[in-house]
Amino acid sequence: MKGMVLSALPGVGERLAKKITDHFGDEQLALASLRCGDIARVAEIDGVSPKRALSLARMVAGDSGSFLATKEAERLHKEILNHIQGYASAPATRQRMQLLMPVQDPTKRREMSTSAMSFAAKDPERMEALSSILKGLGQTRHSSERYERVVVSTRPMDHLKKSCRVIQPGEGETWKDYTVFKLVTWIGSGAPSDAPDGWVVLSANPAAEMVIPERTIDWFRTNQRPLSALVALVEDARKGHDGHEFLAEIHQTVAGLEKLPEWLGNIDEQGDLDTIADVKDRLWKIGKSLEAEVNEEVAEAMNNAKMNLSGSELLEALSDGAAFQRKLQQATSDVITDAMEAAKQRLSEELEGTGVRVPYSIFTKDWPAKIDRKIIDELDTALGAKLATGETERMLTLAKNLGPLQPKCETAVRTLVELDQWVAVARWALDHQCTMPELADHGIHIEQGRHLLLGVEPDAVTYGLGRCADAKDRQTLALLTGANSGGKTTLLELLAHTSILAHMGLPVPADHARVGQVEALHILAKAGGTQSAGALEQTLVELANVVSDPTPKLILADELEAITEPGAGARIIAGMLLAAEAQEDTTMMLVTHLAPAILEATGRKDLRVDGIEATGLDADLELMVDRTPKRNHLARSTPELIVKRLVERSDGPAQSLFKDILTMFK
Repeated sequence: MKGMVLSALPGVGERLAKKITDHFGDEQLALASLRCGDIARVAEIDGVSPKRALSLARMVAGDSGSFLATKEAERLHKEILNHIQGYASAPATRQRMQLLMPVQDPTKRREMSTSAMSFAAKDPERMEALSSILKGLGQTRHSSERYERVVVSTRPMDHLKKSCRVIQPGEGETWKDYTVFKLVTWIGSGAPSDAPDGWVVLSANPAAEMVIPERTIDWFRTNQRPLSALVALVEDARKGHDGHEFLAEIHQTVAGLEKLPEWLGNIDEQGDLDTIADVKDRLWKIGKSLEAEVNEEVAEAMNNAKMNLSGSELLEALSDGAAFQRKLQQATSDVITDAMEAAKQRLSEELEGTGVRVPYSIFTKDWPAKIDRKIIDELDTALGAKLATGETERMLTLAKNLGPLQPKCETAVRTLVELDQWVAVARWALDHQCTMPELADHGIHIEQGRHLLLGVEPDAVTYGLGRCADAKDRQTLALLTGANSGGKTTLLELLAHTSILAHMGLPVPADHARVGQVEALHILAKAGGTQSAGALEQTLVELANVVSDPTPKLILADELEAITEPGAGARIIAGMLLAAEAQEDTTMMLVTHLAPAILEATGRKDLRVDGIEATGLDADLELMVDRTPKRNHLARSTPELIVKRLVERSDGPAQSLFKDILTMFK
């Protein structure tokens, strides 16, 4: 899909392609999201439903949409895929696995499935540990927040307008004209030599992550859960991969992210900024506390002070109060000075780690002692500046170190979501003893195949048809007969599951299998009863188109005779079978109760008829069945077995009647 453009996808015109591109910001980013199965994000686009988003993603992944040729084939694909998805570690993986459609060339998928299965078989415990790590995976998301920062650039930067305000300076404007904005990123010439607090000054061609550093950091905050999986894998990679090829590939996805754990840990660690913010918040409270402490200490000291005055000094004090005040101040100055110096020291201790120094004096000349409001205001301003500058520097440091890791993280997460689907496939295959099938040019062959979705322990079946089957089973057509509830439809679905899985590049629930690669799988389900003339006509046209088409295909049909009355149905089906047989690249199996009538209508005795034979009924009238069809054997029907049982259990006239009826089955 290299060089693909959205408008080249079937059903996607220029208008829709533009809407998708605008939503993601870039066509390659849009294609990357489609390739990794990010259906939810694509479905956010106006006019794109989840179903349409899934269809687009599948087309990008390589699905032509032609293999699953019928609704029943689509149903069975969904059925088996849902079963495997239950083993996915994360919701993102389950969503990604919706892209596992049949493809023309499943080689790469087969390689990945085989590698993961080998790892799971050799080291199941470590596979489970890996699965646990990958539970945190999820598609990365960009923050939709609009930031306060203003970007000033002489060059247009329209791609940033969703995230912040972008301004191109007018003629004659300087950086001083933009000081009205608190947070500014100035790009290119004309920047201030000493940037104001909150400003970021960058060269004319800055790194993208530095322009809005808040956005860069927010991306890592927003995606902490999937990034935690990357961190865990970085740690796991240090243990080595013990020769496991698949585990080595997992570890390779996080190569170059060794610094991620350290820098992710720094996002929410403020360091000294927390100290600055704390002191700034408590600054006035600290000042008032120091003020009270100084006054209390001086008062206590004065209460304990003793002053010796002569008689003449006492008379002088009475006549000259000012002189006495001077003598009193001299006597107490040491106490006051010591108390104020102790207060300064305590303030210095509070400011430790903030980078702000205590002024020479923090008290007014008044008494009682008062903290100088101007000094406190200056300290508050200085702390605020330190906080702003420190936060800016911290953001720039984080953005500088984390920014280059972002595209690596996005790629790693996308890759890991894809690899996790192979983890799911391997765990599923290990649980159900699945094997990788051989690919052939025609037909299908399974040995000890098991239908996994019955809700009970499945009986193993061996069956083949077409050129890749065993020598005795290479006919291109087969009629499958047998008792009701004997397992005919189950075998049909098993063959369908096997073909679908093989074309998806996945293992199949069998001890061994060979699957012919075809362009289409047609599953024709049971009709709902005799059809009206118009409906019958339409059905016959559709059948005729399928069986006469030379396209390489596998046809699995279930009781087509229900479309009309049995006699006519047998003749119609006979014609359809002969038309299918004429197509050398067509393989067909038909489940039917009308085998004798169909053979008679064809005039052929060499057509293959297989039978799933019920050996009898148990005491509860439950079938006892050998699920592996007998070749060239017309199996008995359920009613025959029930009549036989009734012969054994009845007596008198009823028994005689049942004996007569039983002879009619011969």
